[in-house]
Amino acid sequence: MEIETSAQLPLAGVKVLDLSAYIAGPYGCALLGDMGADVIKVEPPEGDNLRKYPSTLPAESRAFLGINRNKRGLCLNLKDEAGYEVLVRLVREADVLVHNFRPGVPERLRIDFSTLAAINPRLIYCAMTGYGAAGPMARHAGYDQVLQSMTGMCAAQAKPDGPPEVLYGSVVDYYGAALISNSVSAALYQREKTGRGQAIEVSLLGSALAMQSARLVWADGEPRRIERDMRSGGITGIHPTREGHLYISANTPHFWRALCDHLDLQDLADHPDYDTVKKRAAQAAVLIPLVREALARASAREWAERFGQSVPCAEVRPVEDMFDHPQVEAMGFMRPYHSEKAGNYLGLAQWAQFGGAAAQDEGSAGAVRAAPGLGEHSRTILSALGYTTSEIDQLLHTSVVQ
Repeated sequence: MEIETSAQLPLAGVKVLDLSAYIAGPYGCALLGDMGADVIKVEPPEGDNLRKYPSTLPAESRAFLGINRNKRGLCLNLKDEAGYEVLVRLVREADVLVHNFRPGVPERLRIDFSTLAAINPRLIYCAMTGYGAAGPMARHAGYDQVLQSMTGMCAAQAKPDGPPEVLYGSVVDYYGAALISNSVSAALYQREKTGRGQAIEVSLLGSALAMQSARLVWADGEPRRIERDMRSGGITGIHPTREGHLYISANTPHFWRALCDHLDLQDLADHPDYDTVKKRAAQAAVLIPLVREALARASAREWAERFGQSVPCAEVRPVEDMFDHPQVEAMGFMRPYHSEKAGNYLGLAQWAQFGGAAAQDEGSAGAVRAAPGLGEHSRTILSALGYTTSEIDQLLHTSVVQ
């Protein structure tokens, strides 16, 4: 399903070739597609490995559907000379190419930057790697939780005296995708001034480190291992209620007072032992039982409604609640899609609104295209490149394309 728009998005007219697989590279290209770029997902004959990941959907991977929206699909064998020629034609017309091959592979496939820049000097070439193009680990395979473990993220999640814990949800991959989208957009802007493309390198290692900038400060004279997080402590955190759990953040004097008022703990609001964040953190063993005793009078949802705007909080919910959450619906984040294999489904469509509220009312939140089936748009893409029907039939017959 596609929704036509009356206003152009920022990257309308930009052509992107997505040669990447799994999450970081493909989702970075999806973000570019969300901003209006025409993204062609180029897959090998066996398809993106993410299609094969476990899913309760019988015909397609849920992750693949969510990560590859707003793309057209071309299945292409780059190891075949005729397949490589198809890519060359695509590169001549492209603005951006994104891949996540390990260093050394692009040279073997003849899709390295120097080769493709000779074909199209305006090409923005973005390589997503695990560890970067240099150094002793350059050719190692990099994956989200591997980088979490390496860079201290898992250690930081450990509870006192507990084992390290991973952060589920591929956070390093998704942040890497955002860095791809940001870097490519910046390079396109620079190309407007210089007229030339450039190579960009984004890595999961760089992504994992960038996510921890607040931790990665080591002052002269400090010991190597110190407390590096900004945990405010005290009552900030998740608490049980009569039914469900509630996250509360009440660090400012205003929010602390409001929380005390709602919980009928007014005597704590101005108590000299608890009148700063640091004091409340130091007295957590005293405060938390009092707060939780009060919270036991109602459910998490009831407290969230009572607190409203006065106390930052959230009922701890499953992700499924976001499909019809009134705030999510009000912002138009979810849209209907149709996939030949998966049928009709709801999915994320637009994470930013361009042009203001008036433009949104006119339907300018972006075209909505479901993740493509393997080779779904091969014929139309090849036809637009100038291939005749008989040439396309021959490519399909020899399995150069599917």
